[in-house]
Formats: sequence, C-alpha cells, structure tokens
Amino acid sequence: MRECYVFKKNAIGDVVQLVLCLLLVCATVSGSSQPAVRINDSFPQHIFSYKEIEQLEDPSTVLQIEDIVKLGDKFKPSSVYTPKAFNLNSAYWYRIKIRFSPKSNQHWLLEFFDQTIDDITLFEPIPGGKFKISHFGDKYKFSKRQYTHKNFTYNLSNTTSEEKTFYIRVQSTQAASVIVVLRSFKWFSEYATEEYLFFGLFYGMIAVFGFYNLLMFFAVKQKQYLYYVLYNLSIGLYEMCVDGIAFQYLWPDSPAINNYSYGIALYLSSVCGLLFTLNFLYLKSKSPGLYKTVLVVIGLRTLFLMVCLFNTRLFTYKIVEIVPLVVALYAGITVWRKGYKPSRFFVIGYSFLLLGFIIKILVLLNVSWLPYGPVTHYSLSFCFVVEMVLVSFAIGDNIRHLRKRKDKAQKRMIYQLQVNEKLKDTMNRELSTLVDQRTREVVEKAKIIEQKNSELSAVNVLLQQQAEEISRMNLLLEKDNQELTVNIEKVTRARVMSQDVDFEEFSKIYPDRETCFKYLSDLKWTKGYSCRKCGNTNYHEGQLPYSRRCTKCRYEESVIANTIFQNSRIPINKAFYMLFLVYSTKGKISSHKLSDILSIRQSTCWAYGSKMKKVMEERKKELKNAGEKGWSKLVLEVIE
Repeated sequence: MRECYVFKKNAIGDVVQLVLCLLLVCATVSGSSQPAVRINDSFPQHIFSYKEIEQLEDPSTVLQIEDIVKLGDKFKPSSVYTPKAFNLNSAYWYRIKIRFSPKSNQHWLLEFFDQTIDDITLFEPIPGGKFKISHFGDKYKFSKRQYTHKNFTYNLSNTTSEEKTFYIRVQSTQAASVIVVLRSFKWFSEYATEEYLFFGLFYGMIAVFGFYNLLMFFAVKQKQYLYYVLYNLSIGLYEMCVDGIAFQYLWPDSPAINNYSYGIALYLSSVCGLLFTLNFLYLKSKSPGLYKTVLVVIGLRTLFLMVCLFNTRLFTYKIVEIVPLVVALYAGITVWRKGYKPSRFFVIGYSFLLLGFIIKILVLLNVSWLPYGPVTHYSLSFCFVVEMVLVSFAIGDNIRHLRKRKDKAQKRMIYQLQVNEKLKDTMNRELSTLVDQRTREVVEKAKIIEQKNSELSAVNVLLQQQAEEISRMNLLLEKDNQELTVNIEKVTRARVMSQDVDFEEFSKIYPDRETCFKYLSDLKWTKGYSCRKCGNTNYHEGQLPYSRRCTKCRYEESVIANTIFQNSRIPINKAFYMLFLVYSTKGKISSHKLSDILSIRQSTCWAYGSKMKKVMEERKKELKNAGEKGWSKLVLEVIE
C-alpha cells in the first residue's frame, strides 16, 4: 500500500483537490488494474475468480518471490472462473489483492479447495518489503496444518485498512484447480460442520450399501454381491482421497501415499465395477462377445495402472475411466434389449454415473456456461449415491427375478411329484398283481429245479473227479514242456555256437537289444557285482537297461562297458553275429563278406572285424579248445 498524497488539514482547497485526484486515480485503477477484494462482514465468503486472480506460468520452476515481484506486469487475469494448472512440468504463480478492514467483527482466513495439490506456497507481504512464507499441500504431514480440516487454510491478520497483494506458488504432479476462497472463521466453522455431516452421510450410505450386499453374498453365495461390495468400498476410498478425508484420518503421517492412493482406488473401482457387470448381467451366457471385451478392458486398465505406478503423473489422465464406464453401460443396454429386466436399473444408475463424470470433465475444461458451485463440485458424489441406490434396486429386482424362477421351478417340481406319486400307486398295483402271478410260477418251477439239482449233484461229483485227474495230467505235461523248452534252447544254442547259421536263424536266439543285454549282464556279472570305482558289491538298477549303479559312490556301469562291444555304433545283435562269424571262421571271413551278410558298410565291417581278430590273436592260447567258452572270453575282453 503506497500513500499517494500528503495534505494539510487546514487547507480546504487542498482537500477538495485531493479528493478529486483520489477519485480520478481510483477510476483509472479500477478500469485497468487488478481489483482488490474487500473484507466485508455482509459477505462472509468470496471466491476469487476471473480478474480477481492473476496467473503467471514458470516453466523453469526456479523463479523466486523477488523475481516474481519484478515480473508483476507479466501476470495475466484469469479468463475462466477458476484457473487451472495443467502443465505438470511448470510452477504456477497466482496473485490476489485483499483490502483489509479493521471495522470487521469477524476473524478471516484464506482457504484452498483442491486437496490434491502437492505444494502451495503463500507469500504475505510484511513491513520492510519482505514476505511471510507459508507452505501447504498434500506432501506435508497433516499435523502441520493450522486447522484440523481437509482443506488448506491460512489465518489473516485484519488489523489495518491497507491493501495487500498475496502471491501463491502452486506445483503439483497432477492437474490442479486453483480455488481460493476468502472466508470468515464463523462461516468456515459452520460450513465445515455441514460439510463433514454431508461426508458422514455419504460414507455412511456407502458403508450401509456395502454391508447390505455383504450379507447378500453370505446368504446367496453369488460373487456379484462381493464384487459390488468391493466396488462400493473402492468408490468410498476414491472419494475420501479426492476430498482429503483419507489423508486426514487414514494416513496423516504418510503424505507420500497421496501420490498413489486416488489412482489405485480409481483402478479398483473400475475393475470391481466391470467384474460386477460380468456377473450381474451374466455376460458369459447372454453376450459372449461383450464378455471378452470386458475382460480385455480389465487387462488394459491393469496394464495402465502398472505404468502409472512407475510414473505417477499419468494418474492425472482420469478420463481413461470413461472407457470401462461406457463399456459397462453398453453391456447393460445390450442385455436389457435381450429381455433381462433387472438390467434396466443398472442402465439408469450407470447413466447417472456417466453424467457425473461428464460434468467433472466440463469443470476440468472450465466451460463458461456451467453453473459453478457446490452442485458441480459434488456432482460426481451425488451421482455415485444415485447409482448405488439404483443398482441396489437392480440387485433387488434380480433377487425377485430369481425368486420367481425358483417359485416356478418349485411349482413344477410339486406338480411333477404329484404325477410321480400317481404313477407310483398305479405301478405298485400292477407290480403286486405280477408278483403274485410270478410267485405261483416260481413255486411250481422250484420243485422241478430241486429235482434237477439232485441229478446235477451226482454229475458234479463225477466231473470233480475227472477235473482232479485232468489237473494232475496238466502238471505232468507242464513239467515235460518246461524240460522240452530248456532242451530245445540248449540244442539250438549249441547248434548256433557250433555250426554255420545265417543271420535269420541266429536272430532267433538273439532277436533284439534286450536279449543281447540280458546275455551280456549274465555273462559279465556271473561271479557277482563289484564296483570298479570303490569295490562295493551292492547296487541299484541304473538308468540304462541292465546297467548297475553303486549304492556307495553312485558310479553307474553300463552292460557293454569294458566289453568288446563298448563304443559300438552298430546294432548290438548284428555285432553279436559279426563276433560269432569271426569266431566260428577263426577270423578268416572277409570284411566284404561281413558287409554282404549284415548289410553294413565294408569299412565299418573291416574296422570292427579287425578289432575282433586282434583280440582273437591276443587270446589265441586261451581260446584253444575253449569250445563255447571261447565266445564268452571274446565278449568279456576289456577295451582300454
């Protein structure tokens, strides 16, 4: 406040001139400069709007109050009812003027409405060209506030009649509405009491609806009621976060939660609402296409939440919630058109919710024709209440619908039981007659059967004697067959080992790998098993056929290890036959002959044949007059 003139009390002419000059200056200032809001007991509250609040954007976010005072001519009057801070990378400076009045009988304060703003710094001019600095915002602990109230408040000292210019610096991680209100403390206390009463009623209704549907869930055991309970609780949590109630009562000492709380609550309300829509409207059976669409929307909304957790500024884009809201509303309309009557209340309720959401978007866009005030500020909350009431009607209608279906089903069941009772009586009478008739026939036939049984008993005694004789003969035949089989096998093996036979006949003795591995196992461990690593004699079956694993050191030895067939890449039965041919011809058979007989390449036959002939040559003395033992001596040849 600057004094423009000094005058003498005794000079009447000078006084007249001074008054005229003051009138001229006031007229000039009122037409060109920012108007000051006067403190007046007749108007207990005043919202700063349009030219009463001026704005300056600071993209660098480094300007101090001294710099801002020098840039006073850069401030521009607000072109909307309440200015908005949209650019999250900038700091916004606002300037308001207040004309104090010591004649006022009220205590006055400034109140900031948007509880989601992270940081508000208020600069009040004090003598000496300095400023008193105060900090507000949801990044500070709730205990630091002057009043225990959800809004940010600042006490004003109304002791002089001077005009003060206040500077306000706002910076937030989401778009903010800068709503600054001048209020008397009396009006503030009355308004706060009524507002908290309204909040109590609103959250009480949410609690009542949630508890009611929770009881319905326990009674009916349908998931849709549980989803609706979670939906109501999510809506309540979101409203508490937006209103500042959650910060005041749930986490007053953890302001960092404010950056995530409202976004997570909004996500839960959308997802739980869509899950409720799926189950309440029976979309899986009534509209499979919409069922898949809703699942896709839930997935995309979840993905968006994951992204927002890493960049909390994305929580600002609340407009994305219109997608699940429209999808749910469209699903309700579609099912209603297909004849599902309970969905009509669902459609009306979600229509109100969509209306509230649209109003909030218009408020965010500062539409000039919208009537700003408590109605628009609490429009979404009001629509939430209407939606809860109408959806509760829809749930009740659904229960009535289910009850009617149940009553019809019970009536059909009772009718069917009556029909079944009549049929049972008729059948019982007919069966009684048939039973009497059959009983007489059975008695007559029983005598004949008794006579036949006597004859059969005598025949059975004879058959039993014959059966015992046949069993004795079968035992003798079985014993002879076993001896014959053993003899044939011995003769065949002896013939194979002593004569020239072809591969087909040889394969009758060693037809496959299983037979060859069994022969090698019996031959290799004739004297018992002994581990080659530690000498242990106990073993388990290994992973490969007929291999043995030491129980002590876990070393596993395959059946072909340390035999002439180790590292052989040809079928084991052909390797057997090759060894047989080499042994039986005393190594005189050529590799070409072996290739023709075994259908194996000549080079392979030459390699394996040479190895076998080498072993025969090295063991020549041991194989002399060995007979069948020569075969085993060749097989068990250790390959280094």
